[in-house]
Amino acid sequence: MITHIQGKLVEKKPTDVVIDCNGIGYLLHISLHTYAQIPDQENLKLYTYLQVKEDSHTLFGFSSLAERDMFKLLISVSGIGANIARTMLSSLTPKQVREGIALGDVALIQSIKGIGAKTAQRVILDLKDKVLKIYDIDEVSIAKSNTSKDEALSALEVLGFNKKQAERVIDKVIATQPEANVEAIIKQALKNL
Repeated sequence: MITHIQGKLVEKKPTDVVIDCNGIGYLLHISLHTYAQIPDQENLKLYTYLQVKEDSHTLFGFSSLAERDMFKLLISVSGIGANIARTMLSSLTPKQVREGIALGDVALIQSIKGIGAKTAQRVILDLKDKVLKIYDIDEVSIAKSNTSKDEALSALEVLGFNKKQAERVIDKVIATQPEANVEAIIKQALKNL
């Protein structure tokens, strides 16, 4: 198995990259999350997953081990292929997917293009225990931070801010200050909007 590829970045597109490694160009299929993480510099290292099928060998690239691990978990679910898993990691960050599964948030998983209600439920049912065990997620702290996030987002919407923009700013605030209460999140978000 090829675990990572390090070399010169030759080509970069939102769906794939080409890395030249000792004169051989490797095409790696990537998510939008990985695309956003790739710096525009010559030397690049991506973690990989090689999918071997009867008619093809496909190499997927990831900016982090956490994203690769989430990809592997997702494709282990019946009905989730590599392309749907890549779409999931393009629509949501690996952390959002992980938390959505841990909390049993069917609506979040179902919001991804190509995922219906039954598939979303299957993903959660199959992976919830694995995600909680592997990542040692405390469901209570996740629920608390999501409640604070929802309340802060609601308050900013009432104040007339765009929902998507406000949500991005709130996510950044929560990432830097996970223990912040609703008031602190709103104050910090207002400074960045």
